[in-house]
Amino acid sequence: MRHGVTIGQAATFIGVTVKTVRHYHKLGLVEEPERDSSGYRRYGSAELLRLVQVRTLATAGVPLAEIGPLLNADAEQFAATLAAAQRRLTDQIADLINRRDTLHRLADGDRALLPDRACAILDRMSALGFRPDYVAAQREAMVLTRAMMPQGFEGFLAQLEHRLDDPGYVDLTKRASEAETWEPDDPRIEELATAMADHYLANPTLLGNPNRLHAWTNNSTQYRLINNHREDQAPISARLTALTETKLRSAGVPIPRQ
Repeated sequence: MRHGVTIGQAATFIGVTVKTVRHYHKLGLVEEPERDSSGYRRYGSAELLRLVQVRTLATAGVPLAEIGPLLNADAEQFAATLAAAQRRLTDQIADLINRRDTLHRLADGDRALLPDRACAILDRMSALGFRPDYVAAQREAMVLTRAMMPQGFEGFLAQLEHRLDDPGYVDLTKRASEAETWEPDDPRIEELATAMADHYLANPTLLGNPNRLHAWTNNSTQYRLINNHREDQAPISARLTALTETKLRSAGVPIPRQ
């Protein structure tokens, strides 16, 4: 009678299930031992060692399809395969860390969709006294810009930071936010649009560099969707924006058409 342990004992010893051991057999990773005179398969030291090797490599992230050739490979092939498995694990770890960080940020609503730099700008807007609905609209615009124009997102944030450094811009934007409470035919809307356009023209860096303006012109559909995403909720602000942009275009600024 051959000395050894049953499949259940072998599975317990190496820390897997009987189903897993049988799967290893099916894939040819571990040969099934011969049955003894009692009709049972008995796992000896050689089979247990092979099971431990397979289990260890599988747990380390080596695909099962690669384990058989790996165990039969020379030292150089073995090292190369392990290095590839290590790279895969490193990538998986980075991905899991990013997912964990996103889950942590979910507690703060839309901030899960935005980087820290964008969140800092939103916090700054609140600290400067912008209305909550204006800050919320800017948050939505950031999310849309990041999704539809990722290559221009950092420039978009830099432009916002620069604008918030300008007291005149901050004052005019606050007035524009308050204009939502005005009547649609209030003459102050036209006056405010003129004041905003004049301020941009007097401080052209607030509009961003020419390359960024041309980038928006070449992506006018995205610009329209981002710029008008709250048009139904804030019709006065939408009209004010349209009037300001019309005045800027008439002065030669390449603002995309709505």
